[in-house]
Amino acid sequence: MLPQRKPSKPHSAVGSRTARPEYVAAIRYPDGRRDLFHILNADNLADARELVISEVGDVQSVMIALRH
Repeated sequence: MLPQRKPSKPHSAVGSRTARPEYVAAIRYPDGRRDLFHILNADNLADARELVISEVGDVQSVMIALRH
């Protein structure tokens, strides 16, 4: 005879936390180099921009978008 098991919880109930948005930033340095950053811990676009600029310092341009 097989042992009885509890029914498992649905997967949607397990991940009930709201996911934070992810952002991607394309930056260009004054010397012409460029780089991409993935920002995971930002609350909004302004916060993502501040995180990138505080991390890399002097940049010529920054473009940030919500990652889907």
